[in-house]
Amino acid sequence: MKKFIIPAIIVVLALVLFFSGSGTYNKLTTLDQDVEQAWGKVQVQYQRRMDLIPNLVETVKGYAAHESTTYENVTRARAGLSEAYDSASATPAAAPAEEQSFENYNMAQDKLNKALSIYVNAVREAYPDLKADVQFTNLQTQLEGTENRIATERGRYTDVVKTYNVAVKRFPANIWAGIFGFKAKPQFQADAAAATAPHVQF
Repeated sequence: MKKFIIPAIIVVLALVLFFSGSGTYNKLTTLDQDVEQAWGKVQVQYQRRMDLIPNLVETVKGYAAHESTTYENVTRARAGLSEAYDSASATPAAAPAEEQSFENYNMAQDKLNKALSIYVNAVREAYPDLKADVQFTNLQTQLEGTENRIATERGRYTDVVKTYNVAVKRFPANIWAGIFGFKAKPQFQADAAAATAPHVQF
């Protein structure tokens, strides 16, 4: 009987490790996919904003075409928006696992958001009658709705990343995470100036 005890213990330990490892792997894989899905939804809303911006600019340009005076602040704001838009377009989207690319992509999107706010505020000041234009109002409503959806999806992303990171860092799952190559994913970094709304001074 004694000669079977050690092999039996080894078999039991092997089974325990197998089921523990496979269970942890499956859980982490599911959580990893949740993060990817949440990030995909954030990107969809970023793309929606990118698609709407050229329409907004063209609507304003069309309305302002009859104006004899070119407002310097609007021109400057549009130049800043164009620069931020081009930068965001040229910055490839990155998966959360690619931390530096992920950070660069989100920085470009944050700069675009700030430039868009400055442009819209400048237009409101320069062309007050434009508020009554149906096309402009519709675009503005869609942009505001998009910003709300971006905030919502970023919040959901933050939640699923927190769940994933906690699972990756907890013992003993962190041992299996290291073996299987699961690493903590980056969160959004709030811009220090994000709490201050952009203001256009005429």
